[in-house]
Amino acid sequence: MSRVAYVNGVYAPHGEAVIHVEDRGFQFADGVYEVWSVFDGRLADFDGHMTRLFRSLDELRIAHPMGRGALAAVLRETVRRNRVRNGIVYLQVTRGTARRDHPFPSGDVAPSVVVTARSMNRTALEAAARKGVAVVTHPDIRWGRCDIKSVGLLANVLAKQAAKERGAHEAWMVDEMGLVTEGSSTNAWIIDKDGKLRTRDTQANILRGITRAAVMALVAEQGLELDERPFSVEDAKQAREAFITSASAYVTPVVSIDGATIGDGKPGPIALRLRELYLEKARDEAA
Repeated sequence: MSRVAYVNGVYAPHGEAVIHVEDRGFQFADGVYEVWSVFDGRLADFDGHMTRLFRSLDELRIAHPMGRGALAAVLRETVRRNRVRNGIVYLQVTRGTARRDHPFPSGDVAPSVVVTARSMNRTALEAAARKGVAVVTHPDIRWGRCDIKSVGLLANVLAKQAAKERGAHEAWMVDEMGLVTEGSSTNAWIIDKDGKLRTRDTQANILRGITRAAVMALVAEQGLELDERPFSVEDAKQAREAFITSASAYVTPVVSIDGATIGDGKPGPIALRLRELYLEKARDEAA
């Protein structure tokens, strides 16, 4: 079956879907995006992602392209037309198309909206989680507003490529103080050597992960102690467990950092339990 994309009011074959050459997303990375996991054709953590989308738009002063209800209808229709039962749906909103100039264009320029959806091999994802993944560290060279889910991801791309070239699944970015900020496309967690669950607080320069927030709610429900506090690379290497979270990784255990084995080199019980609980809740509450 050929894929279908939504672009500015039109559903078109994926290979024929286009934007204008002077779209500001292309010219300036002047736009934002969101990704929802799809379970049984329904969108996981729907409200959280939608709320963050509109916050990102407001922070960049990009007009809302449509209301939540209309946007939700487009997302679900794109999922339906692509017959995605289990996968992801991607949404991108840019400031629109205008003559290339750095200042914002006039107010009559409409935002551009692109939506795509694709299936994912959940069996392969589960196999990776059961085995655990490797991460490497990489300098964090991103801009100062990583709380905005901007399409300007070149620093993340370079970090992810560095991980790939070193045979790792993910890169954990490290700030000038030697502290882990987050992954190139994930949030970073450890169970430290004292048994405390730690992840960096969102007052720092990291993305307010929606899956992160969902996992934090599960942590509270399970009565686990959570410490929203930065950790160093050395803290991570000495940790009992480590894992990453995101809309596509869910909760995935980390078993090595820069070649150093975490714990016994196997996915830890807390990470695996949180993954199980998250997937159960995400499926049940998908809308």
